[in-house]
This record gives sequence, structure tokens and C-alpha cells, in this order.
Amino acid sequence: MHERHPPAPGTPRRQRPRHLPDGPRLHRHSAHHSTGRAAPAPTVRQVTGWLTRHPAALSEEERAALKDVLARCPELDAAAGHVRDFGEMLTGRLGARLPAWIDAVDAGRLPGLTNFARHLLRDFDAVTAGLTLDWSSGGTEGAVNRIKKIKRQLYGRAGFDLLRKMILLQ
Repeated sequence: MHERHPPAPGTPRRQRPRHLPDGPRLHRHSAHHSTGRAAPAPTVRQVTGWLTRHPAALSEEERAALKDVLARCPELDAAAGHVRDFGEMLTGRLGARLPAWIDAVDAGRLPGLTNFARHLLRDFDAVTAGLTLDWSSGGTEGAVNRIKKIKRQLYGRAGFDLLRKMILLQ
């Protein structure tokens, strides 16, 4: 093991901020403590999970925590609305709504979502078809990934004949 040496005198120590400005302490877990204290702030990963999951998949505690977080940040609330709308388009095959969704996101001026929406315009017809049509290329993509995996495993070991046999046998 490596020994940890103290910094040289006069070297500033890097400290992690223990409090948010005007906010609660940051903790890794969002469960209430048995001491009766307020629940700690949720992590970014937790909030992202709450935003990207279907609302019916959230527990009552998660719904309440998400509602609290969204009430504190109007920008995040707007982003959550756009994410929900995109999820509806995706699951309901509602590709016809895509232009209106892109316009709404662009008007909202939320940097991450605005860039995402603008990149969708690069291949608008394909994205609209993906959000509208029932068929997908998922099976083909899975087969291609399986072949690539086999190819990586055999790299430098054998020729095409063995590769062909491995692909046909698996």
C-alpha cells in the first residue's frame, strides 16, 4: 500500500463543499433517518432516474421527492416536462409530434435538451420514422454485435474458416 504524505506547508487543501448554498447537506442516500431529521438531498443519479422512468414505476416516496425537487428548480421542472413528452412520443409511436416538441424545447432554451433537439434535426426523417413505425432493426443490430464479439475474441488466433464456424455454431 502507498503511504499518504501530508501536503507541503502552504499548499492549499482541496475540500469538498459540505453544504449547498442555502440548502441541505449532500448525502449519498435519500432515506429518512430514524432521528427525525429532514431527508437528505437526493443525488443527481437518483433525480435522473426519477425523470427518465415512467411515472407509474416510481414509488410514493420517489414521487414525493421528485415533486419537491421540481418545485425548487423551475428549469428542471421544464426539462422534466420535455423528457416526459419525448417519452410519450417514444412509447406511443407519436412521431408526428416531433416538430412541435423540437420547437418547444428550442423555445425553452435549456442547453442540454436544446442541443439534443437540434441534433435530431440532422436526420429528421429517420428519427420521425423511428418514433412512428412499428418495425425496428434491433434483431439485426443484435446479430451484428454478436458477430463483432466473436471476431474480437478470435482476433490474431485463427483465420476466416474458424471465424465462420464459430459464428454458425453460436
